[in-house]
Amino acid sequence: MSLRIVAVAAMDAAKLEAEVSPELGRVAPSRSLGSVDGLVALEWQVPGTEDEAARLRARLAEKGHPVDTAVLPASSGRKRLLISDMDSTIIGQECLDELADFAGLKAEVSAITERAMRGELDFEGALTTRVAMLKGLGLDALDHAYSERITLNPGAKTLVETMKADGAETVLVSGGFTYFTSRVAAAAGFHTHRGNTLIDDGTELTGEVGRPILGREAKLAALDEFAASGGIRREDVIAMGDGANDLAMIKASGLGVAYHAKPVVAAEAHAAIEHTDLRAALFFQGYEAKEFVS
Repeated sequence: MSLRIVAVAAMDAAKLEAEVSPELGRVAPSRSLGSVDGLVALEWQVPGTEDEAARLRARLAEKGHPVDTAVLPASSGRKRLLISDMDSTIIGQECLDELADFAGLKAEVSAITERAMRGELDFEGALTTRVAMLKGLGLDALDHAYSERITLNPGAKTLVETMKADGAETVLVSGGFTYFTSRVAAAAGFHTHRGNTLIDDGTELTGEVGRPILGREAKLAALDEFAASGGIRREDVIAMGDGANDLAMIKASGLGVAYHAKPVVAAEAHAAIEHTDLRAALFFQGYEAKEFVS
């Protein structure tokens, strides 16, 4: 078996090679994937097993280079399905935390969010607790939260549009809420979206969430459902996220990407994005910069 290593960084190609090649036995890159807006990507091919891939990922992470890397089987290439988390992955915020700010409860709600994303709390319980705290919040807060607070992370639209142009299906799946997933999916260009539902009485939030709650296992089920409908194997899926509720779909996919993720997620992913932006997920699949669609 051989491995394919892709490294992406905001530096010139010579410096990137100097950062990574010593960790690979001073093997030269097999090809350049090009550069865009200061980001450079190089690819290496080296012998190795699946166990060695995991050790190599850990070793590269421990070195602390300002480089994002993926270590994959050499046969791993472009994926036919992108399934991604929303909060703190495709967007830079946690929608529930931003809503809580309009109720004067952001600090309290954010603390629960952080623990849930680290896997320290049951996701469903943490979600219902936080939503209950927002009982009585006017519905205009949702519009204000979206229009004033929510922004796409750099590279999100390019990632989605480039994969769509190559024929891939794109799905936004979130433990957040459909009010936001519908708008974020449209802004980033996703084909479809899924999320939880906030219950309201026509004027205010009731403090309740629609059932069943979409959590960790529901995200994995969505991966399998969309893959099956398109005749796509799990190996041909890229799954992305940052929190513990994303871990099942990340581990099940052919390319699981941890985006500025909690340690429990980063440890299990095939690749991590910490230093660049979401376009790195295209380089990880073998796309060249000249193929990117803005």
